[in-house]
Amino acid sequence: MKKFSFLVILFLCVLAFPLTGHAASNATHILLDGNEIELSQDRQVQTVNNSVMIPIRVVVEELGFDVDWDSKTGTVTIKQSDSEIKLLLNSSTATVNGQTVKLNAAAYAQNGTTFVPIRFVSEQMGLGVNWDGTTKTVSLTTQSSGSGSAALPGSNSGSSNSGTSGTVTSPSTPSTTLTSLKGISFTDNQLIMAVDGQVSPVTSTLTNPDRIVIDLPNVQFASDFSSSYPLDSKLNGAIAVTEYPDVSQIRYSLFNSAPSTVRVVIDLNYAKGFKMTNAGDGLVIIDLNQESASTSASASKPSSSSGKKLVVIDAGHGGSDPGAISVTGRKEKDFTLAVVLKVEKLLQNEPNIDYVLTRSGDTYPTLSDRSNLANNLKADVFVSVHGNSGAATATGVETYYTRSGESLKLANIMHKYLVKSSGLPDRKVRQASLHVTRETTMPAVLLECGFLSNKNDEAKMYSSAFQQKVAEGIVAGIKEYLGID
Repeated sequence: MKKFSFLVILFLCVLAFPLTGHAASNATHILLDGNEIELSQDRQVQTVNNSVMIPIRVVVEELGFDVDWDSKTGTVTIKQSDSEIKLLLNSSTATVNGQTVKLNAAAYAQNGTTFVPIRFVSEQMGLGVNWDGTTKTVSLTTQSSGSGSAALPGSNSGSSNSGTSGTVTSPSTPSTTLTSLKGISFTDNQLIMAVDGQVSPVTSTLTNPDRIVIDLPNVQFASDFSSSYPLDSKLNGAIAVTEYPDVSQIRYSLFNSAPSTVRVVIDLNYAKGFKMTNAGDGLVIIDLNQESASTSASASKPSSSSGKKLVVIDAGHGGSDPGAISVTGRKEKDFTLAVVLKVEKLLQNEPNIDYVLTRSGDTYPTLSDRSNLANNLKADVFVSVHGNSGAATATGVETYYTRSGESLKLANIMHKYLVKSSGLPDRKVRQASLHVTRETTMPAVLLECGFLSNKNDEAKMYSSAFQQKVAEGIVAGIKEYLGID
């Protein structure tokens, strides 16, 4: 197995015990084969826009990788054997053996240390990983330590099944505390896994190539599994899929032995959403006929049985798209995000409303990402927040919609509250063919919350008090439209 593969479960573990802020977490420890890696204050694990970042140089030096730094181009090159990763600081993409890979968060340098997002690293490296939530300790185990490890799907390491797993050095022995995977099938565009006990699957979607990954913690293969399903000596197996255009094959492996974890991978022919059903009846179903979230945005649909209304809140622009530049040089993307994050805090107190943000940090979902997310979630309402720009004398608020009917009704209600909460002149409700209001299938509006090109509007828009009032107006409008007290 190549060492060039790393931190598989760490990303999921940290999500289960999230860090906060863009600052070092002194309480977090990293152990390599039982020995703690000493991290200076400026080399601690960090988070940026909900993406967990790891100091790459510290880890790779401990593992013996070669690291080169080109200060002129801002490129970090990591080499091991015949593998090579190139990271360009502040770039949303990297290259792995010459192939371009998209990052969830850009690598960056701070105080001489390069930080990279764990999701990217976890797709390229492969160590045994355990998480102790009590002590906030990540334990990394190399193959040579004797506890076994496995490569993530797509790493092309150690398996003819394109990296479903690497070599497992100490397969799990049967235990009464483990649930067994008894069978697996793909029919009617659904993956069906039969188990003999309770399971808590963890799902994720990966790209380059597109695939859906389902981890089954505390699960082993049933003793007679191999009699019905292909399973080699390394506990890897695959089933070809020929009748469904979405899927090319199903792969499965004993991904980890401590604790025993079975990983199942759906190799897709293109990105595809899905819905998981785990009713505790012995069947776990991944249904590709029903999409519960956009494959290009990080969001999960709230339970359909909750009875709550679902709203999608969109902070306009972001990332490489600053939006309009204000009269004093401020960026529209910063204003829209500030308002949306205040909306989020208010919606957290609404027991009858579930919500999803198209972005919660300085990222750039495309316009299609935003509309597809709302459509795939089958949201009840879509609200996009923007700042306007025009002549220096232009002032006031506008609300845009595309489709008559419910979108117009929503626009009239939202605009009423926008005028009241902003205290700016009323520039009326307007109809326009805007992507996010045109391509969404639910009632959708776009709010222009003032003119960044007007010095008086702009001064108010970047004040926390104004943003809070507008956020309160947005929530009040949503509640009135949905008929929620």
